[in-house]
Amino acid sequence: MSGSTFGERFKMTTFGESHGEAVGVIIEGVTPDIELNEEYIQIQMDRRKPGQSSVTTSRKEYDRIRILSGVFEGRTTGTPLSIILNNTDMRPSAYDDIKFMFRPGHADFTYVKKYGFRDYRGSGRASGRETAARVAAGAVARKLLERRGVSVVSYTTEIGGIRCTTFDPDAIERNPVRACDLAAADKMIERIEKLAAEGDSCGGIVECRISGIAAGLGEPVFDKLDAELAKAMLSIGAIKGIEFGAGFRAASMLGSEHNDQMDEMGFRTNHAGGILGGISTGADIVFRVVVKPTSSISIPQQTIDMDGNERNITTVGRHDPCICPRIVPVIEAMACMVIEDHYKRQAALLY
Repeated sequence: MSGSTFGERFKMTTFGESHGEAVGVIIEGVTPDIELNEEYIQIQMDRRKPGQSSVTTSRKEYDRIRILSGVFEGRTTGTPLSIILNNTDMRPSAYDDIKFMFRPGHADFTYVKKYGFRDYRGSGRASGRETAARVAAGAVARKLLERRGVSVVSYTTEIGGIRCTTFDPDAIERNPVRACDLAAADKMIERIEKLAAEGDSCGGIVECRISGIAAGLGEPVFDKLDAELAKAMLSIGAIKGIEFGAGFRAASMLGSEHNDQMDEMGFRTNHAGGILGGISTGADIVFRVVVKPTSSISIPQQTIDMDGNERNITTVGRHDPCICPRIVPVIEAMACMVIEDHYKRQAALLY
């Protein structure tokens, strides 16, 4: 009932709060006898950790992971794999002045309505800090997918109204916003820094591409592969929309344009985004997500307090002026989780 477990045959349960002692994850369904160590997982953690550049939060969390179970002598055992990350730079006192007020754009109001109580320290469980545990689990899924020849890569295509006009895969990890266009990245950085100086924030669009995937993954009705990926992406707090392949452009296309015709070499186009009838076609799975502007801004806003009184509020603390740069590895992690889960479902179907 807690909504903290994701997946069916390859699944994770995350735990922890933004300013609590730690966050972590328990992963079940890990294939045994696979080489795995903390250094491999740490690569992905370092891509997500805070304090990377001028366009991310100044909070300093080194996100050093510890594997507590499920690995012995550098190989997975097949038993539950647990990973923990201690929080080291907590400042819950920064929220003392606003703990009885609802911050616009946050889950403060809805958490109180659901539980009758909330952890006001940096959003508690609703904080983006929870996604660190997802990235750790996603790294394990990525390790399993590498053995299948599957790769997952995400990149920023738009921030604050500035769009990438070219695609250079080598550019993604060479700029702090993880854009696929270095010229656009410079403009994005300038835009973010200007807004941050004004106490405001901005959102953007991130695209994900899954390559090397087998045809036939996904269930035909309620657990369609695109539906599962959509659920995974929309479970990330900052994501407000998703489209596959041609996406919303399909509304203005003709059937003769949108249909992916085939020849002896395979699909000639990929407007479907690699999924038909909820099942993978073998073509690259391509989707894009909308990342909202960061809710925590220092511009004064109007709200109400716990008693329903109108108040003015200024959100304090250390926050990302744009979430896109650090959400990229989170998107990849969730995509890896879904794809590995469906590989295992397919194997069980054919067993």
